[in-house]
Amino acid sequence: MNIMKNIKILFIAFVLIGASSFGQTAKQKRAERQFNNFSFVKAINTYEKLVDTSFNEFYSMRKLADAYIMLRQPEKALPIYKEVVKQKNVPSEYFLYYAQTLRAAGDYEASKVWMKKYKESGNEQDSRVKSFFKNDDLASAIFNASEKNTLKKLPINTEFNEFGAVNLNDDIIFSSSRDEGVSIKRLYAWDKQPLLDIYKVSKEGGSVESTIQIGGEVNSIHHDGPAAFNKAGTKMYFSRNNYHEAKKINDEKGIMHVGIYTADLINGKWDNVKPTSLNNPNYIVYHPSLSEDGKKLYFASDMPGGIGGTDIYVSDVLEGGTLGTPVNLGNIINTEGNEVFPFVYQEEGTLYFSSDGHVGMGLLDVFVSVKDENNTIVNVINLGEPINSKKDDFAYYLLNEGREGYISSNRKGGAGGDDIYAFTRIPPLTLKGQIFDDVNNEPVAGAKVLLTRENGEEITYFITEEDGAYEHLIPRDEKFVLKGSKEKYQDVTKQFSSFGLEKEKEIIVDLNIPMKPIEDVVILADLETIYFDLDKYNIRPDAAIELDKVVALMNKYPEMVIRLESHTDSRANDDYNMVLSNNRAKSTYEYIISKGGIDSSRITKFEGFGESQLVNKCSNGVRCSEQEHQLNRRTEFIIIKMK
Repeated sequence: MNIMKNIKILFIAFVLIGASSFGQTAKQKRAERQFNNFSFVKAINTYEKLVDTSFNEFYSMRKLADAYIMLRQPEKALPIYKEVVKQKNVPSEYFLYYAQTLRAAGDYEASKVWMKKYKESGNEQDSRVKSFFKNDDLASAIFNASEKNTLKKLPINTEFNEFGAVNLNDDIIFSSSRDEGVSIKRLYAWDKQPLLDIYKVSKEGGSVESTIQIGGEVNSIHHDGPAAFNKAGTKMYFSRNNYHEAKKINDEKGIMHVGIYTADLINGKWDNVKPTSLNNPNYIVYHPSLSEDGKKLYFASDMPGGIGGTDIYVSDVLEGGTLGTPVNLGNIINTEGNEVFPFVYQEEGTLYFSSDGHVGMGLLDVFVSVKDENNTIVNVINLGEPINSKKDDFAYYLLNEGREGYISSNRKGGAGGDDIYAFTRIPPLTLKGQIFDDVNNEPVAGAKVLLTRENGEEITYFITEEDGAYEHLIPRDEKFVLKGSKEKYQDVTKQFSSFGLEKEKEIIVDLNIPMKPIEDVVILADLETIYFDLDKYNIRPDAAIELDKVVALMNKYPEMVIRLESHTDSRANDDYNMVLSNNRAKSTYEYIISKGGIDSSRITKFEGFGESQLVNKCSNGVRCSEQEHQLNRRTEFIIIKMK
């Protein structure tokens, strides 16, 4: 009774530990999603819980420090990075992150030490050191280490300017200076290009030839566009020179600035054009972007009281469509330079914008904002290549799925002027797999799976679930090693790579060299090795006694599974001994099966090893007694499963 009680207690403990591990694995997945969706405050909370429970502590500490950097809190990241760099086989980029954080804290000498350590870890030619890192933009560097995009030119571009593409139903709406179908060319004095109008083209199969101006009163004889739309697609906010009801609205110097206007979709046309209350003849108000719920309008302006050239502002959209007092988004977003083209994506109201004032790669670059627990913007991140280039990159727009969108740029290789490019965000690759038992091919729950880079740098580990499964986000274009382990099982490893998988969302890597249970030493003590006569493979009487014990034991333990391994001494040649040992293994197997009651599937293998595994010194040419040679003529029983 006491034994059964102890077994029951141990079983309950195992179940509780297993359930706890599975719960922590789920938390780790949740933290990864939060981190990759810019929800760094939530990610911090989840990673802290994982650290507190010591589940995957090393990995969770790294991501925790990264999240604090994203929130522009290096003082909180610094003590964590200090512990992270002490970890065995830590990814070498954390030497760099620590060096940069030390520099931010004013400890320049220590920063140099760790920067040197990073370079000496095989990173002398790391391009990130030469770009983002040299400007201390650590958050952007960490983000761009995993963020990847593909970029392609759209076939709607011309030699003129095209930019500001957004989706409306099945069409792409954008601004262009192509001035098609107008008999009198209206050239803008600044760049001698025709003035802007708003166009539409089918998202699927659109071309220059199939592009048309949108219908209605929106397009005037002055600049019109770019545009933004409410969720229903019935109201448009668009930029236009301050021209309304055939009247120019100039400042005291005779300059006609740009304002934001609205239009309504009426019978398939955009009519009822009205100026917003934001407009002023003395300054620019343009580049509108509407929040998904339609309650906030973001825009750029050089109105008095700003921080730099043009700043990003937001106004509430009040009842009846009137706009509240503009609020400057502050000096985390706005700089002494120019911030333009705000875009608010539905995912937690994430703000994207372009700037030539923040640390960037060229002229205008695209950035994304980061918010803290109070929904306050605390940092901005440069989106990196290929979204950004050495030229102007602006008018970033994400489709509803968050994986595709448009960007405008005057980078080298375009059709002319500003061009529109479609991009696809390539998320980190999802690694999935399972671990199976070698004997019955059943999944192994509660196994630890360690993921490392090819050079041994440890990325993370996870605990397999009840179905033996594991899952994790991994970088693309790298080589990895998976190592599975569990108590009473032999370790198993497998190498794989994530190269050439740009279109795939996930990669399946099972540890298909199954985990092999280790022998149960207690049960083996009940079995004796059986021996054979020289050059014979028949079962001797003394061997039959031992084999009968094997049969009895297997009948007593119906879940027991064994493997047979037979051997010879070193006399005779290698090939002969291999055949002889295989015959000994086969005769042992046939004897056990002949006794009845033992299913053949419970003997997974019967295999001969010849003279390759001698138990003593008696190899070729060594003088030994007959008793010593006898020790090598044997069959051994390996118990590989016991329930």
